[in-house]
Amino acid sequence: MDLVVYAVPFFILAMILELIWGLRVGRNTYRVNDAVSSLFLGTLSQGRKFITLGVGGYFYYLTTEYFSLPLMSAQSVWTWILATVLYDFCYYWLHRLGHERTILWAAHVAHHQSEDYNLSTALRQTSTGFLLGWIFYIPMFALGVPAEVVVTVGSINLIYQFWVHTEHVGKLGWYEWIFVTPSNHRVHHAQNERYLDRNYGGLFILWDRLFGTFQEELESDPPIYGIRGPLRSFNPLRALTHIYTDMIRDSWRAARWRDKLYVWVAPNGWRPTDVEAVDPRSKPALDDFERFDPPMSPTLRAYAMFQLVAVVALLGYLQAGVIDSYTSASVLVLAMLWTTITTALWMEAQSLALSVGLDGLRLGVFALGLFAAPSMGSFTSVAFIYLVVNALFVAALFWLDRNQSPVELEETFSTV
Repeated sequence: MDLVVYAVPFFILAMILELIWGLRVGRNTYRVNDAVSSLFLGTLSQGRKFITLGVGGYFYYLTTEYFSLPLMSAQSVWTWILATVLYDFCYYWLHRLGHERTILWAAHVAHHQSEDYNLSTALRQTSTGFLLGWIFYIPMFALGVPAEVVVTVGSINLIYQFWVHTEHVGKLGWYEWIFVTPSNHRVHHAQNERYLDRNYGGLFILWDRLFGTFQEELESDPPIYGIRGPLRSFNPLRALTHIYTDMIRDSWRAARWRDKLYVWVAPNGWRPTDVEAVDPRSKPALDDFERFDPPMSPTLRAYAMFQLVAVVALLGYLQAGVIDSYTSASVLVLAMLWTTITTALWMEAQSLALSVGLDGLRLGVFALGLFAAPSMGSFTSVAFIYLVVNALFVAALFWLDRNQSPVELEETFSTV
């Protein structure tokens, strides 16, 4: 049983409480743009499941049917204990190689792009991990762990990892030696030199201590969050694809066939010598690091939150099982993606014309689709209200941007 969907209300409540606590103690770790960006990626990750077919399930079936040891009993507590340990062991190697090999880093990088560290970061998930991540769990099926046990302990492992994404919990004494904690996971999300590629465990930190990848969090070296090649964008499509794009570009430009192929299996950071010579990819020093934080007016903050609620509601509609058509589900997921992209453009404050144009086009297409499709009762009414409110927001944002310069916005909202 996948328990993650039942944990969503807890996730929402915990984020609200963390925000309130941070404001109360004068250490707020949330920014609207970064948190909305993370939660957009989380909703897209869940929405992706409605339109992609994973090959992992079929290989798990073949493994269980033809290459497995006798199936363990799902009624035995020892099966569950063994599965919990085995799952985290497999996760450790998936996670570790996800940082050490570019093709796997391309899927995992989205989780590390946030330059804040809070509970919303935990929900910043990839939409492409299904392509190769399943390979690492084949041993569990080969050993005879029942599929329902694998799914359940996997969801428990993922739910556990949620709470360690916070700056408000310090070190926890003896617990630090055995389990993953906020302190040792902060290290994992840091881009400081001493913290890079450390602390991969999901539930147990013992694997890192055993295989030499553990690093303690040091007061003398506070974590700086994010990735060494900063994305400087809230665009979810770019967040999910930029490493793949870099690999394709490097493979295309490389002169030697050996390099063209090696790009796809190379250690993270490796590039063909001839490509690096003509197109060096420098990474800024941490001394010069600044978080990507364009100014946001209160109206834009409200708009971003409005779109987040809309995208989450649309995901909930998909998960309710009302849609039984693959085409309809695909259209709704694409609508989610388009909405997150246009919202990101507004949050990046790059081009008023592009933001208004793309958002206006989106609303026009949505309106045409709504009027052309058969009535779906309350969904149609809610969608119409959404379009009207969205149009009012776009008009307000256009007026605000036209009547106040970016410098004025920066001075007005830099302390908010």
